[in-house]
Amino acid sequence: MHIDGRSRILGLDIGDRRIGVAVSDSFGWTAQGVTVIDRENRNWLQELDEIVEHYQIKEMVVGLPRNMNGTIGPRGKLCRELADQLKKRYDCPVHLWDERLSTVAAERTLIDADLSRRKRKKVIDQMAAIWILQGFLDGMRRQSK
Repeated sequence: MHIDGRSRILGLDIGDRRIGVAVSDSFGWTAQGVTVIDRENRNWLQELDEIVEHYQIKEMVVGLPRNMNGTIGPRGKLCRELADQLKKRYDCPVHLWDERLSTVAAERTLIDADLSRRKRKKVIDQMAAIWILQGFLDGMRRQSK
C-alpha cells in the first residue's frame, strides 16, 4: 500500500443490486463513505469511472464474502470475477478483503445510531464498504509495523 498524498484507496461492498463505495483519506488512515451505486443502472460502470478519476484511485479493496467456515461460495466467486475485471479496467492493484460480518457490524452501528429501517436500507451498503476499507487500512498499518 502506497499513498502519495493525493491518491486514495477505494473500498467496495459488492451486492447483487447495489455497490457500497468508500474511499480512504489521502494518508490512508481512515475510510469515508462516498455513495451507493445501483448496479441495475446500465451506466453503473461510468459512475464508478467518475469516482475513480475524481479521487485519483490507485488501489482498490473489494469485499470478499466467505462462509463462516472460510470457504468461498457463489457470491464470493462473483466478487472475485468482478475484482479481476476492475484490475484490468483500471490497471491498478485490487485486493480482496474478507468481509464476513461487515454488513452485520454496519447494521448494528446504524441501529445503535437509531436510524429507521428505511434509512438504514439506503446507507447499509455504503457503511459496509467503510467497514471493509477500514479493516484493510488497519491491517496494512499493523503489517507495516
